[in-house]
Amino acid sequence: MPESTLTRRGSLLRLGGFLAAIVGAAGWKVATSEGAGPAGVASGAVKCVLAPEMTEGPYYLPNEKVRRNITEGRSGTPLLLHLTVVDASTCRPIKGAAVDIWHTDALGVYSGEAVESTVGQTFMRGIQRTNAHGLATFQTVYPGWYQGRTVHIHVKVHIGGNVVHTGQLFFRDALTDAVYRSSPYMGRPNRDTRNVTDSIYRNGGSKSLLSIRRRGSGYVGSIVMGVHRS
Repeated sequence: MPESTLTRRGSLLRLGGFLAAIVGAAGWKVATSEGAGPAGVASGAVKCVLAPEMTEGPYYLPNEKVRRNITEGRSGTPLLLHLTVVDASTCRPIKGAAVDIWHTDALGVYSGEAVESTVGQTFMRGIQRTNAHGLATFQTVYPGWYQGRTVHIHVKVHIGGNVVHTGQLFFRDALTDAVYRSSPYMGRPNRDTRNVTDSIYRNGGSKSLLSIRRRGSGYVGSIVMGVHRS
């Protein structure tokens, strides 16, 4: 999808307790608690607040592959991403949104970049459509670090040919410290930027922290992103 055809909009992250992220065979569901939905939003019982838009950075490439597994065999601590998209006006899940992510491999390298000698490669890039529960799932690895940035994942959400959210997803530093004590991360010690010293994270990154739980030898990272459809 050509970037010139897309229009960036404000995006929101759902706060509060009325959206339940339920991991299972059916994926995540939006809770049907009394007060959820349009009436809950109107009454203030369900709160959806503006989340900061964040730069897409210099490493975005359009027309990425539609696929769940984006590792292309690259090593690293397994990371399963559960990214849920909801309508910020109703807090209902959005089916068919295109969730577009990209990040470095475990060694801090982006694919598709001349400076990295990875032109023509597509590892750690991909798109998934959300299901009826608003859920897009990716199989990837925990990102590595590079100079001047804290550890992060880039994300865009496309609906009907428009970009309705451009953001970045973050990890708590304590988790990154633990992951980086294992191979292949331990071969690149002394990362130079943590969340508190990252200029992008300081402008709203705490609202884009992934919720993490253990899963076998790796992790599941999840977040709910509220957006306007147009």
